[in-house]
Amino acid sequence: MTKRALITGITGQDGAFLSKLLLEKGYEVYGTCRPNSSPINWRLKELGVFEQVHMVPLELFEYSNIIKTVDTVRPDEIYNLGAQSFVSSSFDQPIYTSEVNAIGVLRLLEVIRNVNSDIKFYQASTSELYGKAQESPQTENTRFYPRSPYSVAKQFAHSITINYREAYNLHASAGILFNHESELRGTEFVTRKITSSLAMIWHNKLDVLELGNINIERDWGYAKDYVCAMWKMLQQKVPGEFVIATGKSHTLREFISIAADTIGFKLEWSGEGTDEFAIEKSTGKKIIKINEKYFRLTDVDRIVGDPKNANEVLKWKPTVTFEELVHIMAKTDYDRVKNDKLLI
Repeated sequence: MTKRALITGITGQDGAFLSKLLLEKGYEVYGTCRPNSSPINWRLKELGVFEQVHMVPLELFEYSNIIKTVDTVRPDEIYNLGAQSFVSSSFDQPIYTSEVNAIGVLRLLEVIRNVNSDIKFYQASTSELYGKAQESPQTENTRFYPRSPYSVAKQFAHSITINYREAYNLHASAGILFNHESELRGTEFVTRKITSSLAMIWHNKLDVLELGNINIERDWGYAKDYVCAMWKMLQQKVPGEFVIATGKSHTLREFISIAADTIGFKLEWSGEGTDEFAIEKSTGKKIIKINEKYFRLTDVDRIVGDPKNANEVLKWKPTVTFEELVHIMAKTDYDRVKNDKLLI
């Protein structure tokens, strides 16, 4: 019997990669979009799966609408990837962020409990939960210390997923995914902002790239690898929480250097703090500068995950290195700009 999956947030980076994976495994894939909205489908189209995905309306603010959608689709698995996903925006929109990222998850779990408790549920948790990390590397048992309205809302979602699993015997798992990027990232995320901006500078379509704190350290992996872990979680007999990470951290400065080198720039850094900048050695032109407005109100200096549990239980390991990830993103954006097909 063909399995059915319902994916919220299907038009995002993870949703698109997960759709392709599930279709390759023979699933019927349903993706949600907000009623009366115009979804951005370029990622699904770029992966060649848009025509195979069934789009259905769903509003995480409306309990009755969620019931109707789940009752109509009758999914075997629900992957909740839908969220207000920008940490910086959560400071400007804390109530909206909490309604979507926290209470929206509670509504989904309530629907599963009341409509069909056999549905397997995946909740997209985040390494932002650790915030001001209390130990390194972070594991499933590391204490959370969220540093933004976004991560506070995600902590509620993570905890309520565990609570519903234990209280109502649901097959509900949460993936604590560390930073995962790809050529399908939006340009509002700093990694894709870097690769797309450097490509535009190379092709004389932008003068300078402005960034915030480039000394932060993150555990970066490839999104296509990470959606495999999501699927593996829902295939386990026993649900649980899993850190999905590479176990290695790199600075944003390293990301910039590899991306610049891939595109063809040779950078030379000068100055300190907010006065720091980078020039292209061959021309002496300033192409990167630091702008204080891009610093977060409460930033997280370094996070790195311990994927031992996922390695052993899920038999999951990343296949793409940090360097390979940056090469993929930079090369793709170079070609997009060259061919006037830059996607945001």
